[in-house]
Amino acid sequence: MTDKLSAYRRGDALLPEQYRRWPLYGAGFDKLGKEGGMIDVALPHPGPDQLLVRHDACGICFSDIKVIRTGENHPRIYRTMADNPVVLGHEVSLTVVEVGEDLRDEYNVGDRFIVQADIYIDGVSYAYGYEIQGGFSEYNIVDQRVLNGDGGNYLIPVKATTGYAESALNEPWACVEASYTVDYRTSWQPGGVVWLAGNGAGATLGAATTWQPRAIVLATDDATFNAHVQSWAAANGITLLADDGQMQFDDIVLFTADPGLIEQAFTRLKKGGIFNVVSTAAVPRTVSLDVGRMHYDHLLAVGTDGTDLSAAYKPVRTQLKPGGYTWILGAAGPMGHMHLQRALEMAGKPGKIIATNLHDRRMEPTRTKFAPLADELGVTLLCLSAQSFDPPEGFDVRLQAETEDHGFDDIVVIAATSKAVEAAMSHLAENGVMNVFAGLPRGTQALFDINAIMRRGVRFTGTSGSSIEDLVHMLDLTEQHVLSTNSAVAAVAGLEGVADGLRAVAEGLFPGKVVIYPQIKDLPLTALDELATKLPSVYAKLADGQVWTNEAEVELLSQLLD
Repeated sequence: MTDKLSAYRRGDALLPEQYRRWPLYGAGFDKLGKEGGMIDVALPHPGPDQLLVRHDACGICFSDIKVIRTGENHPRIYRTMADNPVVLGHEVSLTVVEVGEDLRDEYNVGDRFIVQADIYIDGVSYAYGYEIQGGFSEYNIVDQRVLNGDGGNYLIPVKATTGYAESALNEPWACVEASYTVDYRTSWQPGGVVWLAGNGAGATLGAATTWQPRAIVLATDDATFNAHVQSWAAANGITLLADDGQMQFDDIVLFTADPGLIEQAFTRLKKGGIFNVVSTAAVPRTVSLDVGRMHYDHLLAVGTDGTDLSAAYKPVRTQLKPGGYTWILGAAGPMGHMHLQRALEMAGKPGKIIATNLHDRRMEPTRTKFAPLADELGVTLLCLSAQSFDPPEGFDVRLQAETEDHGFDDIVVIAATSKAVEAAMSHLAENGVMNVFAGLPRGTQALFDINAIMRRGVRFTGTSGSSIEDLVHMLDLTEQHVLSTNSAVAAVAGLEGVADGLRAVAEGLFPGKVVIYPQIKDLPLTALDELATKLPSVYAKLADGQVWTNEAEVELLSQLLD
């Protein structure tokens, strides 16, 4: 290791008077940078309760593209960007290089961290790389919003032996991992408000008699069921409320097969709510539900074709079924690769994985990268492109045949369209689970077969982002060498490569992540295979000539640190 790199790792190298950053002045790529380039600004020094940090590596996320496309209309941006530009970059690893005097008992120069970017202050989002300057800059001031927000301290310590890219990419990886560790209630919300509506004839509370909501809105037609609920509520101190037509509910139980009523009632779920359809009769058509809210508002649809309403609240399996059939839809992009890698590397892996994408040209790199690993681990992996089937119906026939008509125990949808969600539903096996990972916005409607939920036990899960706990968990998996975040890297660049990197992500040019190293000399956007001619000593440190490693990073920094 060179003296320069050793000093860099310690964080005690001489600080510059100015540093570089990429400002975004509004919506559109033409608003990125000043005259298309970075700007130089004076390096600040921390106040008493602040830290000056150096950005070491930063991944480019498709969420960055959403900010570029929407500008001030983005829900996490609250400023006039022309006057106060945004600096993007939330998948970041950083090093403390100066400590404010009031924090010197807690932090030291050289301390390393990653950031849980979803920062809240008094319930308002001040996300890193959005309202707080992000990683497409060389340095930044970390203030009390980060150190003492609603969630506590949003900095998560990183071991000295963990790579910079390896640690930065825990942020997107945590979003993936969170979708498999999400937890759903198995009862009514304690202290919540429940709406019971529909007919109710023959229905029973079952295990719900032991649950403890705060209040119930009783709007069922059956006198016998109503009397039972009223008696139970009175005996347990549960308030009966009248519906004002505007209330939102933690739990909604509908005793009906009327699709129109189901669609109307679903709109009245609170964030974190559970929607339960109880009907011995079949629902005569698919129903249109807000799939975006399932994803962003943590909603769950359950049901039963029996009469015991509590039977629908069985635990939801969110891990892939061991030895089962898994379909990863939209597998060719960076997030698809992460889901596929996780399916192969984690314990309890499926027996067969079908990875699909629309275009064959994008599936070939996926096949090349993951087929050897699947063979080594004894997992059957099949990579298919929908475009290669003529007629198109042959695609569905092939999927059905690959499961021997069993259906898929797990379907992970990364393709961000409601049509993709709808098309995949019919392929779910009994008790199958669909992970709607794609970031479909609130208000996006999709047609759901409620009968499959009630009668076949299928469930739909969805998550958005990750928590501090998710990121800590993911970092532990990385540092324990359970999952390799480095495997997601497809291209690297210096800070000069940010604009080209963002465009590449917008156009889906790489099957993996673009990682920016803000502190190195001019390195244009460079795919890993291009390192063979541009930086052969770095290329020589790749695993199997295609996988980024900490050793390759050390060589890159040794060669190009500014």
